[in-house]
Amino acid sequence: MESPGSFPTLESLHFPSAQPSISQVLTSLRRSALSVSNRLQSIETDAAFVQEVAGHYGLPLIANERCGSWYIPPTAKTGSAYFKSTDGHTGQWDFSFRRLNLQLLPVAREHGGCVIVDSTRRGKLMPDALSKTVPIWCAVINRALFPTETAYHPVQLPPNYLGESEESQIEKRIDGFVASLKDLKLDLEHWREQLAKPLRVGWANRSYFYPTDLQKGNGYQLIILCSASKRVHGAEMSEGGYIQGAGDDSEGWAHGLTPPVFWANQALLKRTSEENLPDLIAHLVTEHAQVRSGQDATLISPTKNLFIAQSDPKIHQQGRYDLVIDCNGDPAAVEGNPKRLNLGCASAKLGGRDLRNKLDQVRDFALAQLQADPSQSLLVTCETGKDLAAGTLLAIICLFYTDEGGFDASLNQRAIGKQFIRQRLAWIVSSKHDVNPSRSTLQSVNAFLM
Repeated sequence: MESPGSFPTLESLHFPSAQPSISQVLTSLRRSALSVSNRLQSIETDAAFVQEVAGHYGLPLIANERCGSWYIPPTAKTGSAYFKSTDGHTGQWDFSFRRLNLQLLPVAREHGGCVIVDSTRRGKLMPDALSKTVPIWCAVINRALFPTETAYHPVQLPPNYLGESEESQIEKRIDGFVASLKDLKLDLEHWREQLAKPLRVGWANRSYFYPTDLQKGNGYQLIILCSASKRVHGAEMSEGGYIQGAGDDSEGWAHGLTPPVFWANQALLKRTSEENLPDLIAHLVTEHAQVRSGQDATLISPTKNLFIAQSDPKIHQQGRYDLVIDCNGDPAAVEGNPKRLNLGCASAKLGGRDLRNKLDQVRDFALAQLQADPSQSLLVTCETGKDLAAGTLLAIICLFYTDEGGFDASLNQRAIGKQFIRQRLAWIVSSKHDVNPSRSTLQSVNAFLM
């Protein structure tokens, strides 16, 4: 016992180890606020706002993937777009030639426009995809397809959102993007007919609808950029469980749950306790995968015989395709079958590097089979139907296909440069709009062809 006036020693002080620190308490509260249940409830709330926007303008809903699909029930979803926020980041403004998004043009013509739905996380009013990437895209499309409609040539940007300097720098890049788009040698007259009128941009979020007088049918196709979530300035704990941008980065919280599975089992998920959700989600995802029917492959235009799809045994078993290349398939499984080629590439990014050492097999297979009968259909698949299959088809098209989309074995000797590869990639991108070959895949194709 210490004498009066003395100070306690360190040994005499007791620090209860079971007592959580303030930091631990806050972390626990934040984790609770960001629960799967709260995310799904927030998504439902935001989806109701999205439906209000669609009703207000009388326009169909387009999801900006991947986040946008969480906020649109599949029965209300007309299509998908692929605009990256990174193409709108300050100093990196860009028009993506790997994601042309031309599939939106006929939708806009048919309905007088569309509502593109996306979201962003805490603190921002809207994602860069909606504030800059899509406006840049609209300006490029308007200048390329409607060169005399000069009233629609400036970049249409949200009110009082960007500084004058940034707006000016974006504007200066548009003509360069237009020139690059024209260099792809796409049939711009065809796409002009698909759209019919220039694009007019508006915004819809929880703060405002702007401009307030916009409606479809006024000499333009109306593109409304809808940010689904309410803007939250403070921490999630202050919002009673509401999470801004709850659908973002679902890989980190969804336990494999996807928007189609969520919307098909909405009521069941809502009444399930938080601790039981991971097991239920695993069951529902497995069940969904088992009942998924074999999907159709996509024809790569202007060819008449090249197709791309996600790997699926049901497609192969249908016997609808004369030749099949499966980028991830086991080579031993098709040994001795001259009509099948499995490359055995690894998954994800590793597969892009693997592809470089497999493309000589692809060249020899395509040359031998199509030279014998150029009318044969060739299906190329990979695990996603978006990456390795696209790279493999790109190599085949560059090596053997004419500008009109016909097979010609003698083209194998022609010189190939980056611009030519980009032009041929545009065939694939404009035919299957969700393809997204990785950088490593494209590097493998470039290295092989050049």
